[in-house]
Amino acid sequence: MESYEQKLGIKLWAEEDRPREKLLLHGRRHLTDAELIAILIGSGNRTETAVDLSKRILAVSNNDLDALGKATVIELSKFKGIGEAKAIAIVAAMELGRRRKDNPVAKVLKISGAKDAYDILAPFMTDLNHEEFWILILNRANFVKGKFMISKGGQSGTVVDSKIIFKSALENNAASIILAHNHPSGNSKPSAEDIKVTKRLVEAGKMMDIPILDHLIIADKLFFSFADEGLL
Repeated sequence: MESYEQKLGIKLWAEEDRPREKLLLHGRRHLTDAELIAILIGSGNRTETAVDLSKRILAVSNNDLDALGKATVIELSKFKGIGEAKAIAIVAAMELGRRRKDNPVAKVLKISGAKDAYDILAPFMTDLNHEEFWILILNRANFVKGKFMISKGGQSGTVVDSKIIFKSALENNAASIILAHNHPSGNSKPSAEDIKVTKRLVEAGKMMDIPILDHLIIADKLFFSFADEGLL
């Protein structure tokens, strides 16, 4: 329950500041379209608060966000109190909204074998003329939480820093991880160094209670799985 001082404070806020406070106190869904735009523009003009100015901008668009999304920087700049910077902020926000609407919800992928990991990483790691080292972050049900490039090297190798690998794993609450790097030569067989590095990382993962489920070597349309070959 809000204290008397909190209620009194809200009443004394300038109207153009209220949308920000309202968002912090109650969340973004409690704000009107005008209040959200007011946050974007920050301030109004000499005769209008940011909220009043935002209401007028919406009114010209018949309170239709799709119509507002078609407005240009020049058109928005015609409103008193809307300079180029504020107009650009509105246009950018509307474009982000459009892209979010057009972007399909990403499918959550579950790893049930090496081929699943390969299918996720291959688009990023094939047809390269240099080596890259990536990791997949998994939750306890083996669903992929994220993928991260750890390092980028030359044609014959790349630096593999265990501190960076496990820092990324810890920051993303990994239950387990999958390692992967590519061979630009097209040869998917592991080198002696690949085997040595993998063993070192597997032991480090055991110590940190973040098991390494597999290490893939990706070579164009081919891949080598340490787990499938019994090398983990």
